[in-house]
Amino acid sequence: MRPGAVALAVSSLIALGAGPPAPPPLPARMADTGGGTQLITAVAPERASTTGTVSWWDRGGDGRWVRRGFAPARFGANGLAAGASRKQGTSTTPTGLYGLPYAFGIKAAPRGTAYRYRRVHRDSWWCQDNDSRSYNRWSEPRAADCRAAEAEQLITYRAQYAHALVIGFNYARPMRGRGAGIFLHVNGRGPTAGCVSVPEDAMRQILTWADPARRPHIAVGTTSGKTAVTRL
Repeated sequence: MRPGAVALAVSSLIALGAGPPAPPPLPARMADTGGGTQLITAVAPERASTTGTVSWWDRGGDGRWVRRGFAPARFGANGLAAGASRKQGTSTTPTGLYGLPYAFGIKAAPRGTAYRYRRVHRDSWWCQDNDSRSYNRWSEPRAADCRAAEAEQLITYRAQYAHALVIGFNYARPMRGRGAGIFLHVNGRGPTAGCVSVPEDAMRQILTWADPARRPHIAVGTTSGKTAVTRL
């Protein structure tokens, strides 16, 4: 076939919608999704980025992943850092694959929320004191060995903690100095101190979608490089 004829044939196929096949959905390109049938992905263009996209996905009985929703996301003021080497106080969002232990909020749980949901009160704190036995834990009231200067009084973050999910970074066996209080929460005025944030409407949608019986996880990463979400 003449070169011109080949080009014409390709053009005809594209015109008929027979172009190159679409890539598999993002979870299908990941090494690990946590073993459940729900997944949240939080992806930034690169490690220095402070914005990106959060998507939430369901895996059907046929094994295929379907995106149920997405929203613009914000990350740490200093971008993202590999979760295994991330340091506390760096305002970086840790990359990696994490469980979602429970939800909390200053506002009542959205109707239909299946997750265990803890309401925030005036005495609700999240301890970030490396010298405290309550490090990286909810403390109500604040533990005697947890200094107020090294803890968050949750109710003071009225916009951000209207609704939130705890991200299981450094949670099961906390390592001092690695970081504490990493959440998926509602947007504040700008980048976060290391959390992932989304608009309030999206946070409410995520809470009514998430089903702990389906073992949802969150995968945080970049589009490429050593911290690419597809490497998780």
